[in-house]
Amino acid sequence: MNCLICGAQLPVGAMFCGECGSSSTATPLTRKRPDPRPSDTTVILPLRRRSVISVPVVSVPVVSVPVVVPVVSAPVEFPVVSAPVDVPADIPVVAVPVEASAPVPVQAPEPAPVPLQAPEPAPAPSASLFVLQFSTGETISALGTGLIGRRPLPQPTERVDILVQINDLGRSVSKSHLEFGQHDGEFWVSDRFSGNGTIIRRPDAVAVRCEPGRRYLVPRGSRVEIADQFFILN
Repeated sequence: MNCLICGAQLPVGAMFCGECGSSSTATPLTRKRPDPRPSDTTVILPLRRRSVISVPVVSVPVVSVPVVVPVVSAPVEFPVVSAPVDVPADIPVVAVPVEASAPVPVQAPEPAPVPLQAPEPAPAPSASLFVLQFSTGETISALGTGLIGRRPLPQPTERVDILVQINDLGRSVSKSHLEFGQHDGEFWVSDRFSGNGTIIRRPDAVAVRCEPGRRYLVPRGSRVEIADQFFILN
């Protein structure tokens, strides 16, 4: 027995199809939805397209107004030709003094303001040079801060001067095992929460195991053990 809707094979005595969920007695005719409005014969016409009204574009000419710039011309002196005039002897001749025009003072332009410059910062004291001799045979010169490890990587907001990569075949050294730097000309180290820890062996002193995240001053001649490897500070 097969389903009359989807054609799937139905087990004996099944009331519904397991594929489409139809009744075992359903037919395509019974599944057809009836017309909700059988007497409605209204013809629906498609919508009329809207006509696009073209708007005329009026171009307005731009009239450029001439700008009249007054031109100051220097005064032109015309020669004065005095015609001979017969002046009777009994008429006194009075000389009228002509006052010269006072010179117009020319104001000097104001000097441009000089931008204020920030005082130059005082030069930082030069860092001391420390030499790190590693058990792997490498020698590193350190002037600032740095990280030591198999694959040292600083944090996103952290900036160091040097990254020292240790070739540790036994993988006892962590990726970022140790941090070092300087303070008032002295060398310090800080364990970066390594897996096997850090030990400082100062000359003529008891060995100290570093607490992670805490800085320890290391004098020259000390031995700093980083897991199975170490370096001597000179």
